[in-house]
Amino acid sequence: MNSSKHTELANHAWSVADLLRGDYKQSDYGKVILPFTVLRRLECVLEPTRDKVVETVTRFAGQEIDTNHFLRKASGNSFYNKSDLTLRKIAADPQNAAKNLQIYVGAFSDNAREVLDKYEFTQQVRKLDSANLLYQVIGKFTDLDLHPDVVPNHNMGYIFEELIRRFAEQSNETAGEHFTPREVIKLMVNLLVAPDADALSLPGVVRTVMDPACGTGGMLSAADDRIKALNPDATVEVYGQELNPESWAICRSDLMIKGQDPENIAFGNSFSDDGHARRKFDYILANPPFGVEWKKVKDEVEYEHKSLGDAGRFGAGLPRINDGSLLFLQHMISKMKPVDVNGGGGSRIAIVFNGSPLFSGAAESGESNIRRWILENDWLEAIVALPDQLFYNTGISTYFWILTNRKDADHKGKVVLLDARDQWQKMRKSLGDKRKELGDGTNGRPDHIADITRLYAEAVQVAKDPEHPLHGKVKVFANEDFGYQRITVERPLKLRFEVTEETLAALAEAKPVAKLEGSAEFVAALRPLLGSTWMTKSEAFIALKDAVVAAGLTWPSGAPFAKVVRETVGVRDPEGEVQKVKGAPEPDADLRDYENVPLGDDVEDYLKREVLPHVPDAWIDHTKTKIGYEIPFTRHFYVYKPPRPLAEIDAELKSLEAEIQALLGEVTE
Repeated sequence: MNSSKHTELANHAWSVADLLRGDYKQSDYGKVILPFTVLRRLECVLEPTRDKVVETVTRFAGQEIDTNHFLRKASGNSFYNKSDLTLRKIAADPQNAAKNLQIYVGAFSDNAREVLDKYEFTQQVRKLDSANLLYQVIGKFTDLDLHPDVVPNHNMGYIFEELIRRFAEQSNETAGEHFTPREVIKLMVNLLVAPDADALSLPGVVRTVMDPACGTGGMLSAADDRIKALNPDATVEVYGQELNPESWAICRSDLMIKGQDPENIAFGNSFSDDGHARRKFDYILANPPFGVEWKKVKDEVEYEHKSLGDAGRFGAGLPRINDGSLLFLQHMISKMKPVDVNGGGGSRIAIVFNGSPLFSGAAESGESNIRRWILENDWLEAIVALPDQLFYNTGISTYFWILTNRKDADHKGKVVLLDARDQWQKMRKSLGDKRKELGDGTNGRPDHIADITRLYAEAVQVAKDPEHPLHGKVKVFANEDFGYQRITVERPLKLRFEVTEETLAALAEAKPVAKLEGSAEFVAALRPLLGSTWMTKSEAFIALKDAVVAAGLTWPSGAPFAKVVRETVGVRDPEGEVQKVKGAPEPDADLRDYENVPLGDDVEDYLKREVLPHVPDAWIDHTKTKIGYEIPFTRHFYVYKPPRPLAEIDAELKSLEAEIQALLGEVTE
């Protein structure tokens, strides 16, 4: 089935919007169209065995036994409907359409009915009936041919996703939510599965795949297709979890249609209600929403972080509240199978991120600690930079992170950075923010997917070969190359001391002075010293104390008073006296600086080489040193482009001036 047929069928389903206009808000059209599309698909799938199911219901009528197994067997699917009603019969009786539709939906097996319940289907039926639209909507869908011999399961996925995309656009959904383009999924699955091609081709192979933010199930379907392309006899079990009820319903119905167990798709938030808490999987992949906060599950996540620590999912750290991307990655890592003593087992992970998880967060922040945990465990295999404008609801740059706990020998202790940002072609027609696509080699298009997959497989060798034409697109680093020491460089506080109108005013307002009995007299006693300057603290304090005593007042004692006098009368001066605390130079907070030193470097050597030639009195406060990790992807691939020669720019400006003058001449003639 070609894309025009997908579009035609999606258009037919979406044309119901013409009936809904006025009674429904535009952003709510999908709440009717999506469940009716699911219902029609289920009906079409069940049609060949409908009579057999009805016969089975009749045969077991009145018997107190669980008929679920027999009805599934009669249906030939994991779901069934016990009624002899159809949408066409219901549409033919407009007066009883609502009642009959409820009977029809109620006759579905529990797993199918649960899908429709998540759409709040009963409420939509009531609303349509009260607007006298129900029989018309049903009639529209009876004309939609979604029989499996016309629309195979894989193609049905395209139609579902096209409808979901339209719904997302109408609802103004958050960027990245709901929908991942097919060619992006295909590349992602290639990179996830390709290294295991030999193992997957073995007879009787069984693999489990999980997506903790599965949406409509597009990634799960693509992983299933890819593994079966390598081995048609492979058994693939897919699992997922989804928070959005409509997306969950479509994903679950897709599994029912394909003969997989719909119970494998859990509903709810993966962070607070893990639907696969005790399961491990061979492959885990996801495109979680970009930059979406996790405030709603803050209590549950923080409780697990504090109470379970490394025994839980979030022991490595918690990212900032406005971006839960790295929480998803920690959750996925918790689903990896352990590697056995013979090197067997283990898992592979692929996840789509924006640029933020690469570098956000300072040293020893939650994000940095999560990156450190991943790199020090040698789980990060590669990061692949993708072109921008690939996604429907956002034009931002995106990256694949590929992780595994069973790296091969060539990748151990290393991370591959692969720059695929130039691997794209312009779309003939933009779809939302999507203006670029990855070519797949069909219809005369370049095969970007195959090219990137090939380069990924050869990345370590290409990075070693400076003569390779794609050498500049791949870089390989040791894990520790991304680590750094955040050092605090201190310089001594140097002060001179002076009495001015400003310093006297500041002294009068300071709490230790303002609380003195006769504070005004105290300040007045210092006024004769206006204009005086001292280069040492001892000289200043002796002069100040003498002036106060000469006025018949007592010089207060105590550290708070001495501190406030120094702070108000002292003035920073590069030539001033170095202030000391317990015999050591006191650091000047205003001159404090921070440097990031590569993890393997000696910080004292760095200080001597990079700092002391410029500020000889600087030192490192080792008690404040922190370890951080970041992955500055774009910096590693930056290529300096020198500016054009001034003569060339000047000539171009003169040419433009002449052109403007000529145009102005034509206007004034």
